[in-house]
Amino acid sequence: MTDTSTYTPPKVWKWEKENGGAFASTNRPIAGPTHDKDLPVGEHPFQLYSLATPNGQKVTIMLEELLAQGYSGAEYDAWLIKIGDGDQFGSGFVDVNPNSKIPALMDHSTNPPVRVFESGAILLYLAEKFNAFLPSDPAARTECLNWLFWQMGSAPYLGGGFGHFYHYAPIKIEYAIDRFAMETKRQLDVLDRHLAENEYLAGKDYTIADIATWPWYGNLVAGKQYGDAATFLEADSYTHVGRWQKAIAARTAVQRGRMVNRISGDPSEQLHERHNASDFDTKTQDKLKAAE
Repeated sequence: MTDTSTYTPPKVWKWEKENGGAFASTNRPIAGPTHDKDLPVGEHPFQLYSLATPNGQKVTIMLEELLAQGYSGAEYDAWLIKIGDGDQFGSGFVDVNPNSKIPALMDHSTNPPVRVFESGAILLYLAEKFNAFLPSDPAARTECLNWLFWQMGSAPYLGGGFGHFYHYAPIKIEYAIDRFAMETKRQLDVLDRHLAENEYLAGKDYTIADIATWPWYGNLVAGKQYGDAATFLEADSYTHVGRWQKAIAARTAVQRGRMVNRISGDPSEQLHERHNASDFDTKTQDKLKAAE
């Protein structure tokens, strides 16, 4: 590897400019709101404020899976948060998630309403509330949570590490790409070895561990994340991950959940906001456009 870097870190780092590249405006070294803005509230028990990133997809897939299983109490409004526009720094959003990251959920079925933030916490909250997609047997439940928290701990390496430096960064840094490509392939190998002996991550049953992991690794191996990253990483060599990815992708609830709050890619796969199940037939963005 050739080292072309001439950067020497200062003794004390100071934030003097945005770091450039995609999503540069979403990063800053301080917390708190940048402007006053109340969040909208719809008619359903759950109010979701999100964007269809992999973390956002986790929650919409979970809600659609619950509805598909007949849990009518899981009805929800999904409001679009445009992180490129700084919506996550509005005062209302920061009240729900002081970390200013999507997704954020408010449960209005309780009095007072309960806020839930961090995608893994939201999945666990919903699973426990509806007693669904989380094994009741203590050993099986622990195995499910093992993989749920594995995904939560691994995602920064995949998204913030590999995805950023390979696909989004304004300059290509060989060391960074090599470092995070190696880690991503190691994670794929962890999954592949495990799925060689298990239908799903927690065993024979589909759980929140799969719902958490599929939007990251399923989309990656399917070539739907980070440009040509699937080719770069030889993702088709992880055959058991590929089998798992296809099985989950075939689920109607997954297909629906992946569409919600999506604002990029094929327009036929986008549903900017979701307020009722009928919105999948007449897409929300089409209704909004017609109302203009």
